[in-house]
Amino acid sequence: MLVPRTLAPHLTVKTLQHGEFDLTREKPSLMTLVCFYRGLHCPVCGTYLKELERMTPSFDERGVSTIAISSDGEDRARQMADKVGAEHLRIGFGLPLSVARQWGLYISSSRGKTSIGIEEPELFSEPGVFLIKPDQTVYWLSVQSMPFARPNFVEMVQALDFIIKNDYPARGEYTGEV
Repeated sequence: MLVPRTLAPHLTVKTLQHGEFDLTREKPSLMTLVCFYRGLHCPVCGTYLKELERMTPSFDERGVSTIAISSDGEDRARQMADKVGAEHLRIGFGLPLSVARQWGLYISSSRGKTSIGIEEPELFSEPGVFLIKPDQTVYWLSVQSMPFARPNFVEMVQALDFIIKNDYPARGEYTGEV
């Protein structure tokens, strides 16, 4: 289980237009927002990534870089990028499921075609959103076992304003006896 204030797992993936993404080389002034999504087959992901694309400039204004990553191959990732109009948002692809598991993501198996008529991969990861500090420590995380009820990006931007103003620390770090 990942815990805030501890090192994030290693993360390197190819991106569609920005070369290789390596979390250890990310140097935003505040944090990196890593959004793991299920893949092209997921209609909820398409809507969610459209919102992240729309909000990426707001994150950028606050010193937060963004990337959306799935285990889809390059072709499916490109289709998703086209679907969401990814202009500001980096799209990463080819996430190994072993790495997804290190990040605490749930893994699901295919149920065939989805409601939008696209075949699910044999195995794929469920969604998760993470804020990672430049020192590679986890600041905030949310992991879902379902595609529904994900963190709201507008609320996250509002929270970042509070975090910046108040130098608010990462919470949920205690791992001792209770």
